[in-house]
Amino acid sequence: MEEFKRLKRELVVNGVLFDYYQDTMQIPNGNIAKWDLIDHKGAAAVVAVREDGKLLMVRQYRNALERETLEIPAGGLNSRQEPTADAAKRELEEETGYICDEVELLTSIYTTVAFCNEKIDIYIARNMRPGKQHLDEDEFINVEAYSVEELKQMIYECKIQDSKTICGIMTYAAKYAK
Repeated sequence: MEEFKRLKRELVVNGVLFDYYQDTMQIPNGNIAKWDLIDHKGAAAVVAVREDGKLLMVRQYRNALERETLEIPAGGLNSRQEPTADAAKRELEEETGYICDEVELLTSIYTTVAFCNEKIDIYIARNMRPGKQHLDEDEFINVEAYSVEELKQMIYECKIQDSKTICGIMTYAAKYAK
């Protein structure tokens, strides 16, 4: 493969959730190109499996889509050094009110490789026990439970479109829900 060379990286916006950079790149044919980069510190998500086999889901409003979505519990890392397993357990409790002592890594995804380095580690939580939701001031989340088959049908009908949720549910279904 030909060589790509970064000549310059310039911080355009230092944001709350991510930073936006513009890179000046020399591409293999010798031309100079400007590429955008969204630098994200990472996130964790969790497929939360109840004792009855149903999965806990969170319904919340998403400003970017201007509507509610149905998703697996997830959230950003507090720092780049935070273990994603710890973040998954924290988000599970914050968003659903359920506590889990151990989680198992299911898969890892990069959300939008063309311009963003956000990586989400997706875990499975089992043997959960009730705790208490700890929502942020701007979070309004309803917790719902569905069977794997119900969720797969919602994916097929385009009712669930969130990529981490689709990946988590379908990977869980393929590996464990036979």
